[in-house]
Formats: sequence, structure tokens, C-alpha cells
Amino acid sequence: MTIELLMNITPGETRVALVQNSDLQEIYIERNKNENILSSIFLGKVNRVLPGMQAAFIDIGMDKAAFLHVKDIKVRNTTTDINIVDLLNVGQNILVQVIKEPIGSKGARLTTDITLPSRYLVFLPDEEHTAISQRIKNKDERERLKKIASTHTDEIGSFIVRTAAEGISDEEISQDAVFLKHLWKKILEKKSNQKPKSQLYGEISLSSRIIRDFVGTEIDKVLVDSESEYYNLLNFSKELIPYLSDKVEFYNFSKPLFDLYDIENEIQSTLQSKVDLKSGGYIVIEQTEAMTTIDINTGAFVGKRNLEETIFNTNIESTKVIARQLKLRNLGGMILIDFIDMNDLKHRERVLDALKSELDKDKVKTNVYGFTQLGLVELTRKRTKDSLEKIMTEPCSTCLGRGYIKTVETVCYEIYREIIRVNNTFDADCFLIYVSKNVAIALRSEEFGILSQLEMVINKDIKIKTENLYGQEQFDVVLM
Repeated sequence: MTIELLMNITPGETRVALVQNSDLQEIYIERNKNENILSSIFLGKVNRVLPGMQAAFIDIGMDKAAFLHVKDIKVRNTTTDINIVDLLNVGQNILVQVIKEPIGSKGARLTTDITLPSRYLVFLPDEEHTAISQRIKNKDERERLKKIASTHTDEIGSFIVRTAAEGISDEEISQDAVFLKHLWKKILEKKSNQKPKSQLYGEISLSSRIIRDFVGTEIDKVLVDSESEYYNLLNFSKELIPYLSDKVEFYNFSKPLFDLYDIENEIQSTLQSKVDLKSGGYIVIEQTEAMTTIDINTGAFVGKRNLEETIFNTNIESTKVIARQLKLRNLGGMILIDFIDMNDLKHRERVLDALKSELDKDKVKTNVYGFTQLGLVELTRKRTKDSLEKIMTEPCSTCLGRGYIKTVETVCYEIYREIIRVNNTFDADCFLIYVSKNVAIALRSEEFGILSQLEMVINKDIKIKTENLYGQEQFDVVLM
């Protein structure tokens, strides 16, 4: 299995594609005007305290106030429920970290439980206990790593040892610990010197962040199509992830980097709701404000044995595609999957197991709750930032995001009713109706008979004027 990271840099935008065996698995997009603030640390100011919600709105210097729930406020040595009014006051300055970026109309979500990650460790300010990643199974190795981390634990804070630290030398892990403690001291210095609503610490660039987050993954190659970013990444990897520095390459060819594995077309396809299965079936993904729904259909797939087997095979095939699409589209929150109905309970269990197995490969936390009474599979996937659809698209100006528009016939009847309403309210010799091209055609053809009857009822002429700039639902009734 080959794993490659392709980094496409253009002024104002960075795109990173994770390619596995020539297939796109994940895509990350960051634009300068939508600066990433996830994990950034701010000196905020309490704007409002809401006892009814047990939450507060914090001004961190952005357009939208950020949200801080009482459960995300770090409180020492307490086992009882605490009221937020006992913790925060309006106008109070508070050190916070972003745990969820602004999404849609919602501001960022915050915590006061600060963490600082590096390649091998996560620093926990003001904590005393050291923890080791559960993925490190070897007992002797866990003891060794705990001993190293413990030697650097003091009143300033403690550490979580990450999976990538397994097998790493004492010296390298110690370097990480020293670096993180130094960084925390710098943040505290800024806190004492900066005014409220200012950023004290920001995340590194997307390309460097991806490199850091994939530590421990067997990456075969990192291709970068920007010379300046190539040198930045080279220096970053040499300093923090030496074994990756030899795999970072500058891509300097006329063929665009993202054309290598047809990535541009793959990105465009993620904006479509329909995803074809190799067997001839397909799935339909619909994203709404409340949840994401996924519907599976057999389509042109007729199978070889019987209907039940055909349905089972289609559902099994779809589990791999669904897991991939969730990662590609960065879908989060509540997700409902409508598999094709299966009568065999063993088939249902095998489909659910297959889905869980595929989702286990996802780095983002996902919880599968099984089949509901309505036969839908319910799951949740942690959402930390906007989906690919939200980043790359906006609501249609014609349908305003509904996904449909009124029929020509419906608009015609709305026009008739408006003419009657205006005629009963105002005096006029005749009416001039401005309408879109399609509605004008209908009023002069299949709707002409009804329009003529209306003229007889109100005893006034009705003239139609085509306005090419009007959308299908737009019209104006003008008195003449």
C-alpha cells in the first residue's frame, strides 16, 4: 500500500490531498480569508452569561461571539455540579482555546482546558498526571515513556504521550517536552502583555499541520507544487519529523499536480449528491442543517442469485463507499443511513459490522448506534469544521438553497390571484405583468384561456412583458 500527500498551493488557498493506492481518500482546503483557528488560544472577554443554557458568549475579536459551555470550563477538585454564574462574570478576561471552528451561523466553540500538541507529546498546563496513548500496547515501552514524561512534569503542567512516541529515543521526547513548556511560558507572557480579545497562539499552516498530524503513518511521498512552501516544509520536517524530510519533494512539472490522480474531478464529484457503485447501484447523500442522510439503491444491479442476495451485496459494497465519502466530504454531526431493507437478521448484522470496520479506519471519532426501529442506521461523526460542500458552495440564488423552484403553472396562478387582489384594492385601466421568459411563454400559450377568462371577469386588459433577468418565481403586477 502506497500513501502520498499532494500539496497544491495557490495565492490565498492551500489544498492537501491524501492519496492511497492512487485513490483519493481525504481532501483538506484552507483559504486565507477563512483562516483556520482550530486549537488557537485567545485572551477572551465574557460578553454574556446565560444561566438557562449554562453557557457564556466570549468575545475573542472575531465577527461572531464564541460559545463556552460550563462543561468545557476546567474546574479543579470538584465532584458536584457547578453553576456557570459562580465561574464567570460579564467583562471578565479569560484564557480559552478553540475546539470547534465557526460553522454556518454559529461562532467558535471554546474550552478553558488548554492543550498544546507536538509530534510526540501533548502538553497539559496545570495538570499533574501523565498519560500514555492506549494504542501503545507494550508494557515495558509504556513504562519507559511514562518515566520520560514524568521527569518533565512539574507545577507548570504534565503530558500525554502520543502513539508516535513509541520507539523514539529519550532525547527526542525530552526535546519535545522542553519545547512545549517553553511555548506555554511564551503564551503566558503574551497574556500579561496583550489586551483582551487578542490571539496568543495560532496553529501552523495547513501543509505543516497535515505533516505533523500524520506522524506515525507510513507516508511514501510528499509532493509540493510551491517552491517556497517546499522549503518551509523541508525545514519544518527536518526540525520536528526528521524521518519525513527525505520524502518531501518539489513538484515542478507542467502537468498540474492534482491532475496526477484525477483529483480535480474527484473533488467536483463530491459536490454531487449521487455516488455510483461499481456494481451498478448507487448512494444518494443529502446534507441539511440538522443532519446528513444517505440512501442506498440497487440501481442497475440485478445480481446473480436472488433479490435478498442482491440487496445484501449492494449494502455491503456501499459501506466502503460511505466511509470514504464521509472523510472526503468531511461530513459530521448526526448521520442517518437508509440501507436497502434486509429480511435476514444475519445480513443486517454483517452489514453493520462491515460499516463499523470501515469507519474504524477514520481518524475522526465516529459512533455507530445500530439500526433504529425504522430500520435506519444512526451514527455520529465528530464535527470540528465546515464540510467540503460548505467551503466550496453557497445557496443557489434562484431557489435560495431549497433545491427546487415553483412550477410555471404555480407562478401563473399566483399572478392571477395577485391581479384579483390589486384590482379589488386599486383603480386601473389595465394591468402590465412583468414575468420571466418561461412564464411569459406559458401565459401566451397553455395558460392563455385562463388569462382571457380573467380579463372578462375584471373587465380590463392584461398585457404580458418578458423580463429576461427575472427568475422563474419572480413577477411584478403594474397598474396602468
